[in-house]
Amino acid sequence: MLSLPWCGTLASVSQSRESRVTSPARELAPLRSVVAGPIVAAVTAVTALVATRAAGVPLRDPDHVVGKRLLLVICLVGVLIVLDVVVRAARRSERLLPPLDEVRSVWRERWTRHRAAIVGSALVSFYVTYLAYRNLKSLLPVLRPGELFDAQLAELDRALFGGNDPAGLMHELIGTGAATHVLSTVYVLFLLFVPVTLALALVFSKDLQRGLFYATALSINWVLGAASYFLFPSLGPVYADPGAFSELPASATSKLQDLLLEARLEYLRDPSATDAAQSIAAFASLHTSIIFTAAVAVWLLGLDRRLQIALWALLVLTVASTIHLGWHYVIDDFGGVLIGLAALAIALAITGFQPVPVAHPSRRAGPEAGNA
Repeated sequence: MLSLPWCGTLASVSQSRESRVTSPARELAPLRSVVAGPIVAAVTAVTALVATRAAGVPLRDPDHVVGKRLLLVICLVGVLIVLDVVVRAARRSERLLPPLDEVRSVWRERWTRHRAAIVGSALVSFYVTYLAYRNLKSLLPVLRPGELFDAQLAELDRALFGGNDPAGLMHELIGTGAATHVLSTVYVLFLLFVPVTLALALVFSKDLQRGLFYATALSINWVLGAASYFLFPSLGPVYADPGAFSELPASATSKLQDLLLEARLEYLRDPSATDAAQSIAAFASLHTSIIFTAAVAVWLLGLDRRLQIALWALLVLTVASTIHLGWHYVIDDFGGVLIGLAALAIALAITGFQPVPVAHPSRRAGPEAGNA
């Protein structure tokens, strides 16, 4: 039974009665959680507008970030909302196929216009932030021309590994055949990981503040990542030293690397006239930062231990893929972890979310421990 801080006297009400009562506290989130995402989006968008204006480059929508991508995620959220309602109605009615009246009842209680508006706002804010991030990333060679730190980053990597190149060590240790295709798949699946986990968090969160906290933390990763690119502009091992990765077989990753290089060259020919986006930057690794953010968030939310283990395993494979395939230096992955930590800390501060393990340790073993 859900415990409301100002309604302790309701503890004696039956569970069946409580399951049919709509509570604003359960349905909505504190105002600071609701506005956190839009504030991050507004600040990042203004920064991108100022930066593109200073560079003399128009603000663009690369890869249809706020077009097709946002529309696809909205469709995914719609499907998940239907699933959410049907599953809850089935549990309430204790029937595999719940009656239509029960479905309608759950729909009215669970998905009010207010809740839908908050979820919609979080989605739009996330993709506005991502759009601004992509534009800022494109401006790297314009605002910091000729400044690359690949040599220094590679030297630091070798110092960490006793004078050896970490990618070379991985190629010798796990080979360059099947391992390349496995790690390539892991790396490319990141493109699905972000929108899917965002949608799941916003739809299935029993306490909407939890989903908003996760969405805000993801958005802050884009902001801090863009800042790190300008701090130490770099291309990454596969572009700085392509010969070191010439023995790797063709894969989805190698095709993506070629496409990104072609887009960068087209962009450099005339940044103000082309629709291409420059999307190459090494330090820091946002693949690492975002999956690290998700892994820690799952722990902070007190979710199932198996999910926590799966995400930490995914993080290890992702870090391995960034090194093996030449996307990043090892130091980039360390930077990604720091960005993830900072994003989580800032998201906690601005949303006011109270982590389950910190604020309510006893709830980790409670009946809601497996619900987002």
